[in-house]
Amino acid sequence: MTIDFRRVIEENKEQFYQDLDQVMRVESVKGESAEHAPFGQGPKVALETVMALAETYGFKTAIVNNAVGYAQWGEDKDYIGVVGHLDVVPAGEGWTFPPFKLSKKDQRFYGRGILDNKGPILSCLFGLKLLKDMDLPVKKTIRIVFGTNEESGSSDIPLYLSEEPAPVFGFTPDCKYPVVYGERGIVNYEILTPFAEEMLEHIGEFVGDQARDHVPDDLSVRIDGEVVRVTGKRAPSNAPELGMNAITLLAEKINQERRLSGKLQEYFLWLEKSLANKHYGEGLGIDFSDTDSGKLMVTPYELLKKGNQLSLSLAIRYPVSVTEAEVTKALEKHLPPKSQLSVVRRIQSSHFPKNDPNVHALSKIYEDVTKLDGTPVTTTGATYARFVPNIVAFGPSFPGQKGIAHNQDEYMDEEDLLLNMEIYMRAMLKLIE
Repeated sequence: MTIDFRRVIEENKEQFYQDLDQVMRVESVKGESAEHAPFGQGPKVALETVMALAETYGFKTAIVNNAVGYAQWGEDKDYIGVVGHLDVVPAGEGWTFPPFKLSKKDQRFYGRGILDNKGPILSCLFGLKLLKDMDLPVKKTIRIVFGTNEESGSSDIPLYLSEEPAPVFGFTPDCKYPVVYGERGIVNYEILTPFAEEMLEHIGEFVGDQARDHVPDDLSVRIDGEVVRVTGKRAPSNAPELGMNAITLLAEKINQERRLSGKLQEYFLWLEKSLANKHYGEGLGIDFSDTDSGKLMVTPYELLKKGNQLSLSLAIRYPVSVTEAEVTKALEKHLPPKSQLSVVRRIQSSHFPKNDPNVHALSKIYEDVTKLDGTPVTTTGATYARFVPNIVAFGPSFPGQKGIAHNQDEYMDEEDLLLNMEIYMRAMLKLIE
């Protein structure tokens, strides 16, 4: 049977947009844990909304431990898994469009989660519906799996795997093309540097939107009664070169205006010298790299005053051939005097055999549809592929598309959203035939 995927998608796209809008309207940011909602009400409501849609599509559905849901086609215990997430990062400020609504302008969709990850995972669900409606003679069971805590540590996956088997193979549509077979290790450090109490009396609290998922773009501090403020450019923390980091901008401004002296001055000079526009660890002696995954990346994401100490937090993505211990050992040699280094978050790197037949199948589908090189790659990001056995990352961003997720006016072009649906439909059909 020959399927005209593009015609089928075009004929049904308006229904898809209506269904996607229902899910986009849910503010599924992690909230306070509650009974039946371990990651807050927003993610749980989003999950229930999607399960209701999946039931109308005719799929078997279930919610596991109030954390993860799935829509299933087939009855076998062994299944192909497509694993995405419905939780999103907070909207932040500076939006042109309503963040929790599907908006469209000039053939481009906007909204929190349109790219990361509601748009792609819903395109998989709707695409599978279109395949199911064709009554195709498929041989394998497939599940579209919906998580609710990917953005805050993926604590949902152990809750799912405690009750359900892992897929025999699958993918997560939450990264980039082509197939991503390896993900770098991630380690977040806190550097605590002590000062005499009377020295820090000159400095107030640091005020701004600081979180580990993005490059901070606005930061201020009161020094000797006068506010010093800088405005940078927000970007995902795994793409620091696309942003302008407010922490290093603030250090540069303090240094240029000679607002501090003594050990405080030395600290901010160190901060500027070590980190301003030095995204690959060259200012801290940790500029590791390898052929498969490229250069280490470092992002300062939080600067705080804690008692008589200044706290600087760094997010580091290191190459797959490097260990966390090697990074730590090198970093310790380049800290301010008497500073204490501690790990506040760690995620080991992950690998999947890039010569696996299923990886080859996904690569070929990508090449056939896009006419682009499908050679498998690695990533600086962190996806469910680190936590769910037997899956790889596959899309949705095409080469050259970077730094869109987690930003204001998160977007995805209509053409790309529909092209993703075609790729995912072809991929799912190939894996279950």
